[in-house]
Amino acid sequence: MRQTRRVKDSTVRRLSRLHTLAYRATHGLVGRRLVDNDMLLLTTTGRVSGEPHTVPLLYLSDGDALVVVASYGGRPRHPEWYLNLVEHPVVEVQVRGERHAMRARSMDPGKRAEWWPRIVEAYGGYAEYQGRTDREIPVVRLEPL
Repeated sequence: MRQTRRVKDSTVRRLSRLHTLAYRATHGLVGRRLVDNDMLLLTTTGRVSGEPHTVPLLYLSDGDALVVVASYGGRPRHPEWYLNLVEHPVVEVQVRGERHAMRARSMDPGKRAEWWPRIVEAYGGYAEYQGRTDREIPVVRLEPL
């Protein structure tokens, strides 16, 4: 089981890097949509390394703010990018060719409950991911600085 999880994690990392490269090189023309949803690139500061780390994520809009989900496919632990932004909440977001500094905040339980049905409507896989794990999957609001 542990070996399978490591293989899946390394595959996710490789696909994430490839997606990020294509998105950046084409200013979001390639990689801007996945499973009928818009994609962004989120760059966090590593909580241990202090180095920038970028991941592609599905997002929803809320006015000037953006909403992302730290599902990690329903794995039992939070994704690294989420742990990074908890430690360093100022992040960079690229939507298509535009980059913006933003502040990340995990939604409180009430706001998360309000958003969860909308999130699942946008991508039903999130309901499946939540069913795979005992942790409550965080929902993060990204607000312009």
